Amino acid sequence: MIRNILFDLDNTLFDFDKAEALAVRRTLLELGVDPSPAVVTRYSQLNLAQWKLLELGQLTRQEVKLRRYQLLFEELGIRQDPGKAARIFETQLGIGHYFIEGAEELLQELHGNYRLYLVTNGTASVQKSRLQSSGIQPYFQGIFISEDLGADKPSAAYFDACFARIPDFQKEETVIVGDSLTSDIKGGVNAGIRTIWFHPSSAANETGIQPDYELHALKDLPQLLTRI
Repeated sequence: MIRNILFDLDNTLFDFDKAEALAVRRTLLELGVDPSPAVVTRYSQLNLAQWKLLELGQLTRQEVKLRRYQLLFEELGIRQDPGKAARIFETQLGIGHYFIEGAEELLQELHGNYRLYLVTNGTASVQKSRLQSSGIQPYFQGIFISEDLGADKPSAAYFDACFARIPDFQKEETVIVGDSLTSDIKGGVNAGIRTIWFHPSSAANETGIQPDYELHALKDLPQLLTRI
């Protein structure tokens, strides 16, 4: 029986893509750079690639923050300070929040029936600001932000740190729900807990990483949990 649910935050409960696009546009405008759809899309691609390198242990968090803008500005052929861009972006990203459809209702339904925990690789200041504006902290018995723990998903060090902070923790009573195969699902598999891959787009899994279960809509999670 499942007792502990570990939820990823970005693109699982919060619509990170929407928040990111808005923050990037505002950042580029402040720097005097045209935030065309093509430029915003290219930033997102570069950003995702840097976070993948972080997951592999090839970049530090600070390097990710700078490299995504450094690479973008190099491609655009403009001279701007990546550090300044990173600071503006974090401020903008921390303003407000956007829920994935059904996320708030799901937390309300699960709260009190399961022990809910949040597991995120996001920047601590940004995540805390977004969580504060959303008002969902009371649903969680623990919020585990990688920057605070000193380790990132999918590393064993990250999950060990989370497990150590959960009272009476048992792996067989725990499941992780997340959208990232390389971060959430790989981390859960390596940590020995069950995994639920949330992918509303029904995209094909070409990574070789196999989740225990798949979820296409958050509203279907309560019923799935009863079968685990």
